Amino acid sequence: MSNMREQLLAKTAGIRKTSAIQKDEIKRNERTQTAPGLAGALAVAQMRVQELESSGVASQLAVAEIVPNPWQPRRVFNDSKLSDLAESIREVGLMQPIVVRRAESGYQIVAGERRWRAHKMLGAETINAVVAEPSDADMAVLALVENVSRDDLSDYEIALSIRQTEKEFPSRSRLAEALGLSRSGLYRFLSFAQLPDYIIRDLELQPFLLGGTAAEAFVMTIRKYGEAGDAAAKEIWPLVATGKMDQGKAASAIKALATQRANTPSAASERSIDKFFPVRSMPARLPRMPTASPSRSSRPL
Repeated sequence: MSNMREQLLAKTAGIRKTSAIQKDEIKRNERTQTAPGLAGALAVAQMRVQELESSGVASQLAVAEIVPNPWQPRRVFNDSKLSDLAESIREVGLMQPIVVRRAESGYQIVAGERRWRAHKMLGAETINAVVAEPSDADMAVLALVENVSRDDLSDYEIALSIRQTEKEFPSRSRLAEALGLSRSGLYRFLSFAQLPDYIIRDLELQPFLLGGTAAEAFVMTIRKYGEAGDAAAKEIWPLVATGKMDQGKAASAIKALATQRANTPSAASERSIDKFFPVRSMPARLPRMPTASPSRSSRPL
């Protein structure tokens, strides 16, 4: 056991915090660097932020002149966590300035949107910032990689940002590398763009309704069964959106419904949906009334 521990310590002895890396140690590159896997991509993004901080100009900027990163994938911010951050800033001040770049009007956030939102929550007029000069590709990748690493970002939000980020890269392979994603993982996120409009409208309001794996299965099933698949999806989706059906079962339900309708009457189609739900209690049957025996007087003579 101790030998295993010593081996681990030896392998990690050279790893340092990002804050310990000196500016002259960071290899400058006009294009965003890459690394294998999301952890590596996040480490590179952190190094790039540090580089921008080191080369930027410290400033005190008006909160009202700052806008979010155009590539920011997050649609929903946790108000409770923002309140905690705001209270911390109220008590001890801002420990790390945000990073921004100049825009046509005001400034765009490169890193630190939660800190900026916390300042707005406090009603602060100014915020400590570093004005840097990142490229559009830097802006896109930094916003996305930082958010992908957080558990509270939905797959739909990531997908939107990937679609917006895609134009900044010469190929999807290059984009996948920059984000630390496999090609299959990247295409899973891209499948959201092929979902029907009625699903997209709901995801805009509630981005956590559908995950990447379920979205990909939705798209593949609808494509396989054509019009029948699309018609079935229109009936199945409201069940998913309201929580009456697990999203992981939706593709199978669409398949069953589309297949049954092609071969059987509608009643059988309805039964094919029921099997994806728990057994529901049936209304109690009325007691059967005993059949009266014919009276003697009513018998034929």
